[in-house]
Amino acid sequence: MSGAQTPRPLVRITDVRRVYRQGDLDVEILKGVSLDIGQGEFVALQGPSGSGKSTLLHILGLLDRPTSGIYELDGRDVSGLSDDEQSEVRGQLIGFVFQSFYLIPYITALDNVLLPALYSPAQTGEARARAVELLGLVGLSDRTDFKPTQLSGGQQQRVALARALINAPRMLLADEPTGQLDSATSREIMDLMSAINSQGTTVVVVTHEEATAAYARRRIIVADGRVDHG
Repeated sequence: MSGAQTPRPLVRITDVRRVYRQGDLDVEILKGVSLDIGQGEFVALQGPSGSGKSTLLHILGLLDRPTSGIYELDGRDVSGLSDDEQSEVRGQLIGFVFQSFYLIPYITALDNVLLPALYSPAQTGEARARAVELLGLVGLSDRTDFKPTQLSGGQQQRVALARALINAPRMLLADEPTGQLDSATSREIMDLMSAINSQGTTVVVVTHEEATAAYARRRIIVADGRVDHG
């Protein structure tokens, strides 16, 4: 029998609960969720609207805090970090892709990709060269000076994907990344994410779409604030 140790997960959440106050009521969205995600995994979070999957993703991305429970990221308990500390960890380890792209309309594709690097210690020249390289990776070498309004939805999502990768994150989180795209463009975006995952980046996707979830190597069903590991 091998004595090799199981690698430490990149993500470990233990008995995480999230409660929101609505008027006089406490509404529990996550109900004691425990979950490990290993470095290099490609995971899909699926479930009906209101199941808690987006709340879970936001906690994974340090955009929200659990009401109770522990969240360890790369072996560090990040549950109790200050806002500034969480922002620093988020900028170092996590990239985001959203359904609505969230590009700044009055600056170029290249400048949109560069935005997260403004908070990074990387030299400006190095960051710019990486942004150009990433736009090439997503097939937009000839669109670096275009503004978002000059790009199709699929091209805008490619810019958003390049932006998410500018700081070389360990984990890419995507919330319904194909929700505004046609089926052919959705496949192109997911092919890119699969290629990124094959290079070692952990990918976690929230999706309603079966074709998108099919790219994942593991599916986690979220229902009524709890997870089914399948």
